[in-house]
Amino acid sequence: MASFKTDESFLEKISIGAIGTQQVFSVLKQLGHQPIELERGSMNYKIWKKFKIKRIRVPDILCVDNGIRIESRAKTKLEISMSHSISDPNRGWDFGMKDNDYVALVVCEKFGSKPIDWKADHLVQFISIKELREAATNDQIVFIKAKGAQEGYEARINWPASVASSEGIVTEIDKTIKYKTVEGRTKWVGLSKGGKKLSPLVRVGDKVFPNQILASVIKAQQTIPTLKVTADFFLNNLSSLILSERYAAAKALNFFNEAKVIAALKTKIGIAEEDTYVKLEAAASLARLGHEEGYSFIKTFLKDPYLGNVLESVIVLAEIKTDTACKMLCDILVDENFDAEIRAGAAWGLGEQQNKSALNAVVTSFNSVETNIKIEAARALAKLTKNFSIDILNSFEKTTSIEKPGVAWALTKSTTLNLDQLISNLKDLDSRHWISFIIGTHGEERYIAEIEKLKKKDPEVYFAVTLLWKLMTSWTHDLKEY
Repeated sequence: MASFKTDESFLEKISIGAIGTQQVFSVLKQLGHQPIELERGSMNYKIWKKFKIKRIRVPDILCVDNGIRIESRAKTKLEISMSHSISDPNRGWDFGMKDNDYVALVVCEKFGSKPIDWKADHLVQFISIKELREAATNDQIVFIKAKGAQEGYEARINWPASVASSEGIVTEIDKTIKYKTVEGRTKWVGLSKGGKKLSPLVRVGDKVFPNQILASVIKAQQTIPTLKVTADFFLNNLSSLILSERYAAAKALNFFNEAKVIAALKTKIGIAEEDTYVKLEAAASLARLGHEEGYSFIKTFLKDPYLGNVLESVIVLAEIKTDTACKMLCDILVDENFDAEIRAGAAWGLGEQQNKSALNAVVTSFNSVETNIKIEAARALAKLTKNFSIDILNSFEKTTSIEKPGVAWALTKSTTLNLDQLISNLKDLDSRHWISFIIGTHGEERYIAEIEKLKKKDPEVYFAVTLLWKLMTSWTHDLKEY
């Protein structure tokens, strides 16, 4: 039980970070930028347990339009703070960051009981790394020592700030900032905190929102610079001495379909001394730009003796989203020479790709002995119901008794199937069992208006479905003894 709690707690932390980063990404697009995920996995909460992937440490997001990198920091309570190690420079609060990088702060709030049930506030606030560093140099920070091993012996650095708790309009700035809420109440925040003097970031008449930083030792804003860069910016970085810059450049260059870019990427994957993950990103960019050399490099990487590198290649293929990448993932999924975790990764990747041609390989993989492959295949098929529910239902009729459970579970996640479509599959006893499961799991409110059709067509399935509805809506459903 302790292990389960640890896993759930870990998943919750990852979920908060991923949901926060997704919101930052969305806001950047709304602002007219061209963001891409720079740190792989920062926008989803998929956990790979078997293999540890040693990725290059980079900020979460890169804006291709201006070359600015952004580290997303999701908070359950808004404050400008960073974890910091005083013993390990690689774990310092600003390790790997450049002066023109930004930190994005966003608050996440719990809305359900699951570890992934978090939603991000609409407000995202950006802070310059340069200003954070200058404030630290000028003793405008509060240093909070680690309390013990439960915090990993890491300290925290806090840049004092005053934050709005409600929506309102600023009415006065003197020794405090006063604002009137939409309910007509007057609230205020101080202009000093932790012994540090704060500068107002708003003016009288400004509208403010919950979690907005009204005063601080540094500037917080809701935009980032709009300067523009060309392919030359990333081509220069592709030769940088700094590993993270070469990595980011390799990833960004697929947005510039120019002869000099193609030539540089082909040269990069041929440099033996280059970091393998930089070369992998360069290959991925070539593949996206339609060059076979990219796929060929990834194929060689799939034979790497380190399975963490092989899994990373699979995840990269999932991101490429071309027919060729889909075919490669399908081949991996059904190839028993690959480790089960790699095949499971391929199944996951096919769910991310949303390519109809993956359906046969995903369904076939339900014949695998390894449970983790079947689990990831079922989850992938569930994602594919978003666009291909009818095709998946058609495949259900042809599946074997071993394959039917996975297909049926995926179909319970479909939001588009109607009762007539499901009833048409009431052929043999096994199909009747699983169709009962699908209809029953969808819930009474979805089919109650037309359930009499099922009663006339198949009274036994009707009985099974209505019994399942009764059990699922009872207060005893999911009742635990502890």
